Amino acid sequence: MKRQLPSTKWLFIFAALVLVGCGGESGNGDAAADLPEIDNSAEVEADYAAEPDFYRFRSPADLPDGLVWESGEGLPEIGSPAAQKGGTQYIALPDFPRTLRTAGPDSNGSFRPYILDDVVMLIAQQHPDEREFYPALAESWALDPDTSTVYVKLDSKATWSDGSPVTTDDFFFMFWFYKSEYIRAPWYNNWYSSQYTNITRYDDRTFSISSNTAKPDYSARVLELHPIQREHYKALGDDYVDRYQWVFAPTTGAYVLKDGDLKKGRSIVLTRDTEWWAKDKKNFRYRFNPDRVQFNIIRDTSKTFEAFKRGDIDQFGLALSEYWYEKLPDSDPDVQAGYIAKSVFYNEYPRPPYGLWMNTSAPLLDDLNIRLGIQYASNWQLVIDQYFRGDAKRLASANEGFSEFNDPNIKARDFDINKAQAYFAAAGFTERGPDGILVNAEGQKLAFTMSTGYENLSDVMTILKQEAEKAGLELRIEVLDSTTGWKKAQEKKHEIHLVAFGRFLEMYPRFWEHYHSDNAYDDAFLDDGSINPNRELKTQTNNLEAFADYEMDQLIDEYRASQDKDEMIELSHRIINLHHEYASFSPGWYQPSLRLGHWRWMRYPDYFNHKYISATGDLWLHWIDTDLKKEVQDARNSGKTFPPMINVYDKWKP
Repeated sequence: MKRQLPSTKWLFIFAALVLVGCGGESGNGDAAADLPEIDNSAEVEADYAAEPDFYRFRSPADLPDGLVWESGEGLPEIGSPAAQKGGTQYIALPDFPRTLRTAGPDSNGSFRPYILDDVVMLIAQQHPDEREFYPALAESWALDPDTSTVYVKLDSKATWSDGSPVTTDDFFFMFWFYKSEYIRAPWYNNWYSSQYTNITRYDDRTFSISSNTAKPDYSARVLELHPIQREHYKALGDDYVDRYQWVFAPTTGAYVLKDGDLKKGRSIVLTRDTEWWAKDKKNFRYRFNPDRVQFNIIRDTSKTFEAFKRGDIDQFGLALSEYWYEKLPDSDPDVQAGYIAKSVFYNEYPRPPYGLWMNTSAPLLDDLNIRLGIQYASNWQLVIDQYFRGDAKRLASANEGFSEFNDPNIKARDFDINKAQAYFAAAGFTERGPDGILVNAEGQKLAFTMSTGYENLSDVMTILKQEAEKAGLELRIEVLDSTTGWKKAQEKKHEIHLVAFGRFLEMYPRFWEHYHSDNAYDDAFLDDGSINPNRELKTQTNNLEAFADYEMDQLIDEYRASQDKDEMIELSHRIINLHHEYASFSPGWYQPSLRLGHWRWMRYPDYFNHKYISATGDLWLHWIDTDLKKEVQDARNSGKTFPPMINVYDKWKP
């Protein structure tokens, strides 16, 4: 189970051949070399023994009778048989990752999907059209709904990238790892400690995991787990953050980081493992096709686009209307000559909640009237009409795309200067200063810093700033690089932050990590529900609003414990309404389609992609036609042209 990331995929500008940034070490784990040797084997075994009801050891004879083993038979295969292996894909990142760790401080960044979320093998994975499971690490699995238990038989071929087999022990260690305070990851600590009741070993490749409640998606909570290699983390201890900062962990996925292929501040190269154990496995054999993936740092979007237009970059995300309509219009010579393709793909997926996240622990923002005023002073419709040319739609809440779990009666507040001023007046801001900004009786200005890690969205910030001034609100724009912006928000040093979280393909929304006081403060409330006067702000969590409400805590606890879908839907509506009333999130926009510019040699299946994706690269369906790449490059020099490729894939259009 994965922690939600800030959503950056739609901003990813694919592929760059330009090196930007400072030099640095090329080793992958230099800092760890000076640390003392540690072997935590005895500690791990002692912890297993200390929790005999959680870590259980049995024999194959103890498997229940009558289990019905399944393996996703009959699902259509993912990917295209026409896909070719080979070539190098170039991908631009707006800044260098702060770590190669996938858990702990600074790990929740835009590079992580390339080494974890989109590439590692889970026990089983959801089919992106059918939402039924197909085998990944598992050969087969069996379900026992009466006990919320999933039984798993691992594929006998499943191995780590270092050649060692994936075993039951790696799943035992997964729990120990994510429950450990060494990793400094409160979300993982809570999830793996509270959502499962036991893991049982039957042999090296057979085990079961039980969830704590019979939730409607209890099977997904197990099947979408991935192992952690115990051998790699034998030295896990208090110095975890430093020891594993730049160490690439063995993976079950297709791509590895070789020694010397990380140049800090400059570039990273991932290489397709030619001995990858799943290279011939159904649903994987036509995916993960480039031989090499090179990531370079380009901090300026316009420079990245220039590199794309030169042909140095394979793909460029065209979500921004400026690029779709103006910088790469259908009439562009390279588009008309068939060198560059433009593709629109309509997908169905829980929508990233782009909007303004207000830190309610900050001065003034702890006042509901101020927050309500900001809601009415935010002209999102102008952003949609002007910046997105009408191609985006307004979010109603922070949890769109979860079907009946969304309350259809919730509507985002419209821009209304009079209502904004009325709420600001209720908070004591009644007079305008010489610059038109409201001030209170003490002369304090109604002003906040509005930050973001999305350089591409600076014009969105400008629109919001200019419109807010009409209501007497000053928003000071602060555009940071993505890593710095995210770090600021995680450390709760922001006032108002423009960001969105990536979503996963799940039955129902998550609320605990965003709205439970456990992720806002240490001991937020006393036993009677009153505010703890000694509470301290908690950092490194996804509760960016510092949302802490005793009633909300009770609702979320009920929601997490509930086993009844109808009850969960009712609780979800109540939670979403309470969040709406709290007014700490100003809903922005979502886009119902994905837009991509890609050179003709970057190929996709005839159907382009699958229904349930969040970004065009999620499933790694694309491939590089190296012969066609040379042909296109020669054609550009000779003047030869191809038929234009301007395609709209609207099978899943709402």
